[in-house]
Amino acid sequence: MTQLINARLIDGTGTTPVDGATIAIDAFGRITHAGTGPGAMPAPDETVIDLGGRTVAPGFIDCHVHFGLGHVSELLEPPPHWASLATFQTAERLRRTLVAGVTTARDLGGLDAGYREAVTAGLVEGPRLQVAIRMISHTGGHADFTQPSGIDIDALRPQPWTEIADTVGEARIATRRVIRAGADVIKVCATGGVSSPTDQPDDEGLATDEMAAIVDEALRHRGRPVAAHAQGTSGIRNAVLAGVTSIEHGYGIDDETIDLMLEHGTILVPTLTTAATIPEPGSVPDFLYQKKIRWSALAMERVAEAIRRGVPIALGTDSGVTSHGHNLRELAYLVDLGLSPMGAIEAGTRVAARLLGLDTDLGTIEPGKLADLVVCRTDPLHGIASLADPDNILLVMQAGRLVKDRL
Repeated sequence: MTQLINARLIDGTGTTPVDGATIAIDAFGRITHAGTGPGAMPAPDETVIDLGGRTVAPGFIDCHVHFGLGHVSELLEPPPHWASLATFQTAERLRRTLVAGVTTARDLGGLDAGYREAVTAGLVEGPRLQVAIRMISHTGGHADFTQPSGIDIDALRPQPWTEIADTVGEARIATRRVIRAGADVIKVCATGGVSSPTDQPDDEGLATDEMAAIVDEALRHRGRPVAAHAQGTSGIRNAVLAGVTSIEHGYGIDDETIDLMLEHGTILVPTLTTAATIPEPGSVPDFLYQKKIRWSALAMERVAEAIRRGVPIALGTDSGVTSHGHNLRELAYLVDLGLSPMGAIEAGTRVAARLLGLDTDLGTIEPGKLADLVVCRTDPLHGIASLADPDNILLVMQAGRLVKDRL
């Protein structure tokens, strides 16, 4: 049993913060009280933590990460010589992300299901995980890593990233393969990409009927969500019409497709952290640098319009393409483009939990929910950018267990 007392409570529902709040947590890691007034009288052996008026918020959820990737250049290079080294590097990224305030994350390509199970079993410290395992792409598409020489870099990886599908039937089979491998979410490539050398974000990826077949197949298997990598306008529209659950990136979204997303209830995960991260010239291949310049500017303009129009937004960073462990800088980018600080927090908690199908247990600080909590050194409603620095996250609790305590 644990009680956090003298807290400034942001519960993730969007309501006004509560000062002088108490949060009581039972032995099973669930919240029994959250709000003004004391919880149950502390037992003699109960832990009581005085927050001294500091802000507590729900543990954050990053809906778009790649823990198996340390830098975008690794997408285009052979992997490390030892699979064991890659495993330990991934474990370090998981830990670094957790202590930065992210208690749940969705890996959209690059991790096998064993990492999810290792975190669940307590063998590795990290956010609880949902995994896509491999991305479904067409030949020559965003996730086809075959080089002009004919060498398939993906085939050299300890954990391949890609399923290639070029017909409706192959799309169904690819979906079944990633489900067999333990996928929680299906990742499809609806467009080309900034980081892929042989296509452009404007290029369409999987066809609408192929994505619709994947959505149908996912629904037939416990209703798994489908996340669509979609950057150019036509591919975004195709993915929404196919019935995907979320649009990842969405940089070129137009007004018509905003209407469609509002109609379908499709969630946008804009990954502004990677959109805003412009590499130094010469640090990445020139094709990547040139595309970054163009698409970063477009993303800021069009995602701002989607936010203004009320498209539901969930936090995602594309960490791996950008650095790990600074995930909460995404909140400041969301605010820059029009969300209120409270709305940005909701994007990283309540809305993200709904997207991942975890809102029964996570996303808000309410009785009955798991005690995933972060305590901030600063007031995020009056300085949301401060959360980008992990040193300003003083305490992290995951299902009632302290995983970071620097109070």
